[in-house]
Order: sequence, then C-alpha cells, then structure tokens
Amino acid sequence: MSPAPGPRPLRLLAEDADDLAVIAAAVQDAVGKIGDIRFEASSRRLTLGLNRLRWEADNKAAAERIRTGLQFAGVLAVRSKNLRRDARAAIVSLMDLSFEAGEAPGGCVVLTFSGGGELRVDVECIDVAMADVSAPWPTPRRPSHDED
Repeated sequence: MSPAPGPRPLRLLAEDADDLAVIAAAVQDAVGKIGDIRFEASSRRLTLGLNRLRWEADNKAAAERIRTGLQFAGVLAVRSKNLRRDARAAIVSLMDLSFEAGEAPGGCVVLTFSGGGELRVDVECIDVAMADVSAPWPTPRRPSHDED
C-alpha cells in the first residue's frame, strides 16, 4: 500500500492584473525576513522568500504555513518605504499586492506590509511567479481580519 499523497505545492504565474490578484490572495499574511528580499539589478529580478499561510488548505482545525518563493521579472527599479534594509532579521507580514498601470504594458507592483511598510516595484510588464518550495507545517496562529 502506498502512502497517501501530501498536499500539492502551489505554483502560480501572473501576466496581468487579474492573475496578480490570484497570487495576492495566496500570499496574503505571508511572513518573511527583510534579509529574504533580494533585488538583482543586473538580472532585473526581485525575489522574496516567504512563509505563506495555506489559505487553500481545507483544514479548519489547524492552520498551515509553507515556504514560498515569489519572483518578479523585468524589474526596472525597487523603492521601499518604512522597511529597514539593514535590519535583515526583522520580520515583515505581506498584506497585499496590487498593480498601478503605467505606460502599457508596464507599471508598478505595490507590495504592502503590515505596519506601513511598502515596496514599489517598477516593471516592464507583469511577470510574476510564485512557487511553494517546502512541505507545509502546522502553525498555532491563524490571522484574522476585521471586517467592516
């Protein structure tokens, strides 16, 4: 008898604002360290290593997190606000990803973090990949959001 298959890793690509909204929903409340955010100007790539909450898991009893990579290609510039790049061990919580259109097909992807932190990523076009890279693990904390 073979073991039951584990959860399948989530792998998503975004090429437009609607696709980006799907990735935004998947990474909402992901946490990571400032040191796990890396901009490679020569390859025009921004990569974030995050521990995302598995919102898609059908497990009401216990929440799970999974290690995830989030990568932006065709990056022209990255600007930060209220994020201390020298505090590499500081933990940030990603609240949202959004797209502000510029000269088509480019624009700015805005990553909003709790506490007022923000990354503004100027891109040639939306070219974002998200991939789970580990097995999930249980977490005792499930974020809750106040609804108006």
